[in-house]
Amino acid sequence: MDMSQATNSKPRGVDDSAYIAALNCANARSFHSYFNQYILTDFERGYIVIDEGDYGALPPQLMDRVIDSVPGRMSDEY
Repeated sequence: MDMSQATNSKPRGVDDSAYIAALNCANARSFHSYFNQYILTDFERGYIVIDEGDYGALPPQLMDRVIDSVPGRMSDEY
């Protein structure tokens, strides 16, 4: 396995434009949340973004579908 295969976190044969749209959505949402934003695979839409704060600890059936995450960027510090 070469280095590019080892660092690739998304499955082969996925729609890159849908992944980039989900990543952009997660980044935009992260500025307004204390919680991580998770990008999950979805059978109907390709990808979905969920906020960790909506679910608390993600159940195993959702954790198995996580392919990327963006940390929450909202802070109470000035």
